[in-house]
Parts: sequence; C-alpha cells; structure tokens
Amino acid sequence: MFSAIARIFRTPDLRNKLLFTIGIIAIYRIGVFIPAPGIDYSNVQQCLAMGNTTGGLYSFVNLFSGGALLQVSIFAMGIMPYITAAIIVQLLRVVIPHFETLHQEGQAGQGKLTQYTRYLTIALALLQGTTLVTLARTGNLFPSCSLPLVPDDSLMVIMLMIIALTAGTGLIMWMGELITERGVGNGMSILIFISIASGFPASMSSILQTKGWATFLGVLAIGLLIVALIVFVEQSQRRVPVQYAKRTIGRRTVGGTSTYIPLKVNMANVIPVIFASSILALPQMIVQFNTNDDGTLPGWAMWLQTHSSTSSPWYMLVYTLLTIGFTYFYVAITFNPVEVADNMKKYGGFIPGIRAGKPTAEYLQYVISRITFPGSLYLAFVALIPLIAFVLINADQNFPFGGTSIIIMVGVGLETVKQINAQMQQRNYEGLLR
Repeated sequence: MFSAIARIFRTPDLRNKLLFTIGIIAIYRIGVFIPAPGIDYSNVQQCLAMGNTTGGLYSFVNLFSGGALLQVSIFAMGIMPYITAAIIVQLLRVVIPHFETLHQEGQAGQGKLTQYTRYLTIALALLQGTTLVTLARTGNLFPSCSLPLVPDDSLMVIMLMIIALTAGTGLIMWMGELITERGVGNGMSILIFISIASGFPASMSSILQTKGWATFLGVLAIGLLIVALIVFVEQSQRRVPVQYAKRTIGRRTVGGTSTYIPLKVNMANVIPVIFASSILALPQMIVQFNTNDDGTLPGWAMWLQTHSSTSSPWYMLVYTLLTIGFTYFYVAITFNPVEVADNMKKYGGFIPGIRAGKPTAEYLQYVISRITFPGSLYLAFVALIPLIAFVLINADQNFPFGGTSIIIMVGVGLETVKQINAQMQQRNYEGLLR
C-alpha cells in the first residue's frame, strides 16, 4: 500500500493533481467553521452543546454539508442545492423535449445543461438560505435553546446573511468543478465524501463513550461487513452480450466484434433514498410549524408526530416501500431500452438469439426489471440500518455505517481509486492496485 502511494507521488502530473485536490479540500473544511455574518458564534456553540436540533430534513442536509448547517457557517447549504438542481434537470429531460435534445447533442448540449444546473443551484441556494436564516432568527433551528443566534435581525443584516450563504454555495460549486478539471476524481463527489467522512470520528467517539468498548467493536465489525456488502453490490453487473456484424466501408472491413452492455444492479445509486428521506421529512416539518405558543400540539399533529417518528414501524415500512418505488421510477427515466436498441441496430449490433429493434428493447426492459428488484431491496436495507441502530443501541440517526452516507463514501472511493489507477497505468504501465 505504501509503495503504491509512493508511486503516485513519484509521478509529477498525478502528484500535482493530488496536491491541488487536497488544497481545495482544506479550503472547503476551513469555510465550514467560518460563521455567516450576523451570527453569534458563541451562542451557536452553546446551543449545539445542548444537542437538540431541528432534525429530519435539516439533519440530512447537515450531514451533506459536513456539519456546516448547524454551525450556520458561510458553507451552511453545502452541496445539497447542487445535488437537488442536478436531479431536477435530469428529471426534466422526461417532460421537456428541449432538455432531451440537448442531452443528445453531445458535449455542446451537456454544456448547456450544466449551465442550467448552475443557475438552478443559485436559485435553490437563495431559497434554502432564506429558510435557514428564518429558522435561526426565530429560534426554530435549536428549539430547546433560548439564546439568540441573530442578535441584530435588521433587514440589512438578514439580506447580508442570505447573500453570504448563497455565495458560499456558489463557491463550493466552483471548487467542485475545479477539482474535476484540475484535480483527481469528480469534484462534487469528493466534496460530499469529505463532508460525510468528517462526521465519522465524532459518531464513533460518541458510541465509544456512551456504549463502551463492546458495542464500539461490534459496530466496527458490522460496519466492515456493510462496506464489503456495498462494494460487492456496487461492482455487480449483468453483462448482456452484444455481437456486431461485419460491415464493409470503402476498402475497410469493420465490426465482427463481441462486447457487452454492463447493467449495474444498483443503477439508481442513492437517489431513491434521498427522495424517500425528503418526503418522509415533510410530516415532521408540518408538525413543527403547527406547534402552539405554549409548546403543545393539536390532536392530529400528535398523531402525525407519533407515526412519523423514525423509530416507528410504520415509518420504516413506508420508507422501504418509497425506496423500492423510487428505485424503479429513477431507473425507468434514466435507462431507455428503446434508445439503446436503436443505437445497436444503427451500428449493426444485436444480442445473440434476440432480433434487432423492438424485441431487443423488450428483452433489455425485462432484464433491467429483474435486476432492479434486488437493487432496490439492497438500497432499502442499507437505508434502514441507521433507523434499526437508533432503536437497538439508541445511536445517533447519523449512524456512520448506514444510509446514504456509507453508500456515497464507498462509491466515491471506488471511482476515485479507479481514476488514479487508470492514470498511473497510462504513465507507468502499472496501476495503483496489483
């Protein structure tokens, strides 16, 4: 392992890319602890020490921002506005023909879609920044803390806070694109990876201090098994064989080769879990905004709060069903078997034993439906791990080995290692891993 790392730093181009990536990551982590203008940082720290936060969707966003949201820092929004904007633009390809046309135009069309994603990211950051400032100003960000987070809530200070939070999101987006262009790996994915990984030491330390060594070592052993499961499933694929007929173009004979279409078991990645978590966070938000002045809840709000609790069996059942449903939905809109079949037919390709055209599309649809089901069950199982841990050992809901966090970390780690390995093979004929 150490010899592999030494080979990376002996390659000048790869060393520069790696050091550039580490530099951007350092800037990003410093920004997490810089408070937004108008925020009383000492009061924020005292409220954080009390431990009772808004939870739900905001805890989810806090995870992706590396703890910056509850610090109310300039990077409080994190990368979530960009993730949301990218998902929205991808979904709009189904309902807006112009977006689908741009997607098919190659690099130029992709550039336009990326530009739309940037504009939508800023708009969402403005909206979410306004929401966060409202929560901080009214005291709903830390319900059990009476200390004022925004001592001066004049219009100028509020506007400055919103602009600073929006600018912070724009800066994160720019840093992510810089890593993609001049660093190692996908910049946005790397920043998400760092945000999630930054919470691991605190989570593991909390388990050790509150539950002891036996539980700590048990969680560690279970975590290693979960990582092994995720690596196995993320690398699993159904290879559909494709044969290309020989064609004569001018004086050259091309084709006659065999290849395959790699269909991943988990084609949807963590998007279905994010969708399901966001929808199930809405009941808690409704309850929060319908709390009476004396802290009591109406009857219907108490019923909703009870059944939308993460420890409720009904919550877990609905979470599982939503994750499975969104997995099928997302795969259906991102993988088009008709388009794949038409492209194969255009270049003289066919699946052995299957006629080209419509029969090929039907066969691909059949295969993708079969492999999506175990993929959706796997996603639901991993997503439920933090909820089960919360019930069994009373762990924090940001349980380190489960949910979207561990899937993202393992996935990003695998892809980054693959990219480093490919770049080393180009220069030294020897990869990172032997």
